[in-house]
Amino acid sequence: LARFAVDEHNKKENKMLELARVVKVQEQVVSGTLHHLTLEVVDVGEKKLYLAKIWVKPWLNFKELQEF
Repeated sequence: LARFAVDEHNKKENKMLELARVVKVQEQVVSGTLHHLTLEVVDVGEKKLYLAKIWVKPWLNFKELQEF
C-alpha cells in the first residue's frame, strides 16, 4: 500500500518521490478499511514525512488514495 500511495501521488502531482520506509500504520474500519500510513519519502535527495490515506474494499477489488 505504501508503494501504491507514492506511485499514485507521483502520477497526480507529476512528482518523482521515492519511498524510503513506512514509519507508522493505523487502520480504521469503514465501508472497507481506511489505512493511515506515515511514510518517509525522498524528494530530490531530501527525506520528508508524509501522511497517506488509502481506502481499500478488497471484495470489490477497490483501492483509492484519499490523501497524501
